[in-house]
Amino acid sequence: MERVLGIGGYFFRSADPAALAAWYREHLGLAPDEDGAWAQEAGPTVFAPFEAGTDYFGSPAQQAMLNFRVRDLDAMLAQLRAAGADVSDEVQDMAGVGRFGWVTDPEGNRIELWQPA
Repeated sequence: MERVLGIGGYFFRSADPAALAAWYREHLGLAPDEDGAWAQEAGPTVFAPFEAGTDYFGSPAQQAMLNFRVRDLDAMLAQLRAAGADVSDEVQDMAGVGRFGWVTDPEGNRIELWQPA
């Protein structure tokens, strides 16, 4: 049986794609090449459907949430706060899984940041 090999892309609507791409580059270091390709570091990717009524993504209008792996969650959250980003005060520790924090991009998309255990 054929199977997928990994995530090939993440595509989403934006009111101002250039400005939002610049925010991700400046604040999260996400710097794809001129074709939009980003060579991420190897590591786990979680694929997990949630119940339709979940409030985990923030706004009920947000249908999906992007999760980025980070090396040092505390440093990333501090960096985002210093830059004036909308960072949640909540940090969640999940034994054996890692630590989680959240930031909301300028267009209201909640992003999860994960420091694996």
